[in-house]
Amino acid sequence: MTRLHDLYNRAGQSPWLDNLKRSYLTSGHLAELVSSGVRGLTSNPTIMAKAIEAGDDYDEALAAALAGGRTVEEAYWDLVIADVEGALGVLGRVYDQSDGGDGFVSIEVSPRLAHDTDGTIESARQLHERVDQPNLLVKIPATREGLGAIESMIAEGRSINVTLIFSLDRYLEVIEAYLKGLEKLLGHGGDASKVASVASFFVSRVDTETDRRLEQIARDKPGSSTATLALASLGTAAVAQARLAYRLYLEMFSGPRWEALQRAGARPQRPLWASTSTKNPAYADLAYVDTLVAPNTVNTMPEETVELYLDHGSVVPISEADLAAGESAFERLAECGIDIADVAAVLETEGVAAFAASFDDVLAKLQEKADALGTLR
Repeated sequence: MTRLHDLYNRAGQSPWLDNLKRSYLTSGHLAELVSSGVRGLTSNPTIMAKAIEAGDDYDEALAAALAGGRTVEEAYWDLVIADVEGALGVLGRVYDQSDGGDGFVSIEVSPRLAHDTDGTIESARQLHERVDQPNLLVKIPATREGLGAIESMIAEGRSINVTLIFSLDRYLEVIEAYLKGLEKLLGHGGDASKVASVASFFVSRVDTETDRRLEQIARDKPGSSTATLALASLGTAAVAQARLAYRLYLEMFSGPRWEALQRAGARPQRPLWASTSTKNPAYADLAYVDTLVAPNTVNTMPEETVELYLDHGSVVPISEADLAAGESAFERLAECGIDIADVAAVLETEGVAAFAASFDDVLAKLQEKADALGTLR
């Protein structure tokens, strides 16, 4: 048994891997990680771009797709779906043993659709129909336009990973979209027990942006009590917000409305902590893992963070005092002049743009490989 097994068995949190590449499947490495306690998997266009750039794992499949008349963008989806289907197979046993509670693999709709509700609905539907596996989660960003797509997909009985959540206000809207979707699904005779969903908070990025602002406040007001408070508040925003999100989760998935859905077989939409590798070397290497252990949540980690957790991770759940401390930390940030709503807006814009840029980048890399393979032929 490993610390990852302890995390799930003792604390009720599911450790997922935030990475996927062809070599994980061909080498059996993903199966080894699952044996060590990994219970699900996420990925995104940035990860895919790095995997393609790193070597020749995709060259043969790319050449075959192009030879079959596929465009470079169609070939991209062929490659991604092949990886996802391979991972779904590896994690299928976890899905079965957990009665559909874990063992999920995510695939993302095109980042170009982040502000296109109808386009996102159509893309998510097509991905679910093309892959057609019960442990598939299609990722939809929590943009304003994404909320309607999330509700529509849940209402169709499709499992969704809601991604790029950066604020508590937007999280409440995501939960509402999930609940409304379930109510619509049940209203037309659907089976809510077959629907799974996670709500993905991107954690470390909140500190990156908030710390930048706190440091600027300290520079602008040297020697003041505000500067002292700003410096003392560095590195507190992300964990505080995630803990408050967990408190919202506990509140929203209780009471008469939720209990009626639960009696009909619905599962709660679990909070998922994403972007949990430590970006600032001044902070602990598991700053966004050890501090966010909580029942019925997910922490999706890059492999480096998984290895760190296996070596020295904590299995101590957050407490009521931790939740209260999260509120106090948010109050101190407001005293410093931090507009957390603006932080979230900036991060959402940057997150959507970064994924779109990675998507364009991966297509460009595939085109370069296609050109090179054509030369080789």
